[in-house]
Amino acid sequence: MTPLDLTSDPVSLTAALVDVPSPSHEEKNLADLIEAALRTVPGIPDSQIIRRGNTVAAATRRGLGRRVILAGHLDTVPVAGNVPHRLADGIMHGCGTVDMKSGLAAYLHLFATLATDPALAFDLTVIAYECEEVESRFNGLGHLAASDPEWLAGDLALLGEPTGGAVEAGCQGTLRVRVTAHGARAHSARSWLGDNAAHKLAPVVSRVAGYRARTIDIDGCVYREGLNVVRLESFVANNTIPDEAYAMVNYRFAPDRSEEEAFAHVVEFLALGEDFTLTLEDSSPGALPGLNQPAAVPLIAAVGEVRAKLGWTDVARFTPLGVPAVNFGPGDPVFAHRMDEQVPVAQITQVAAQLRTFLTTRPA
Repeated sequence: MTPLDLTSDPVSLTAALVDVPSPSHEEKNLADLIEAALRTVPGIPDSQIIRRGNTVAAATRRGLGRRVILAGHLDTVPVAGNVPHRLADGIMHGCGTVDMKSGLAAYLHLFATLATDPALAFDLTVIAYECEEVESRFNGLGHLAASDPEWLAGDLALLGEPTGGAVEAGCQGTLRVRVTAHGARAHSARSWLGDNAAHKLAPVVSRVAGYRARTIDIDGCVYREGLNVVRLESFVANNTIPDEAYAMVNYRFAPDRSEEEAFAHVVEFLALGEDFTLTLEDSSPGALPGLNQPAAVPLIAAVGEVRAKLGWTDVARFTPLGVPAVNFGPGDPVFAHRMDEQVPVAQITQVAAQLRTFLTTRPA
């Protein structure tokens, strides 16, 4: 494999990363290349580089007083005939171009070129991690937070999620609850002898459909919550009254609520009776934007456009550590995971330039 040159321009580096296939659980080749490249960065001794599985991290230790973390995942969805990359009319096509090898390329490039630059205003940690696109239990950033939490310590964290070159601050939390209705089975020809569990879900679905979503402004970022039925299931046979039915309800909550508060809110709103069982299936916290933190001020000045992140991303892994986090990367997330995944090369250049301005501007 051709070694990576992290000092090459971010567009060329994006192409090089895309051309090394790295679907989830198959990131080793790319992790090897990135680790080898980081070990050539001036001013970064081996003691300031770690490898955990296929997650690689490196850090400067210049005593600059504040630290910014630059994190991006290595993995992509399965390749679908869209590797190697293709460049046409200022657009780079290929698996991972937008999610998120272009963002990771900008981060790696800036780490390598600023590591010993006198203009650098913050110490830097760069993290290239595995298995973001699959179940949370495989997530390399989550594993690093558990095994080496000091590597996630800083004054501000940036995730290279595609944001179209804007800053998307924090993220919403998400939880799913299973609402199970209980009844009694019977032949549908004698339905009065049974108790239809599916029918019992009707008022629950209606209640959720009428939910008035809360909108809240945090640090100038407006988060809109949502409560929705995302799955309905009930079946025994075509001639049988079902004795059990369930609805999966997803709550997307603003980051000013904790997971416990969000779950309590859902329980209170649904107000279920004795014929129902409520089970928390999974839950992930949100992340506060933290745009009022001193380290974030020059980022806002450099980028200009700031908005709330209305989904869940790995920025939430920094919240329990007290580190404000934002999403910032090139590309339209609409193209993520698609066969025609693509990113404008001008946006890669723009994000890298704005990020360089931020990283070389000392907070007031």
